[in-house]
Amino acid sequence: MNPTGLILVAVGAFSVAGSIGNWDFFFNSRKAWLIVRIFGRQGARIFYGLLGATIATIGLLVTFGILG
Repeated sequence: MNPTGLILVAVGAFSVAGSIGNWDFFFNSRKAWLIVRIFGRQGARIFYGLLGATIATIGLLVTFGILG
């Protein structure tokens, strides 16, 4: 098991949870303002949900040695 993969899974899960929970602190952060401005709040939720799912999937593949 690769600990880097577990970190990626945690980061991806946090992004998905922020997207589903519509957390204000998540979407009002300096790093998210551009995505929110371009796509709107609902579009940013979809973007970060898909991004988180992708990161978590890559993390699982790394954890089990399929990637990297």
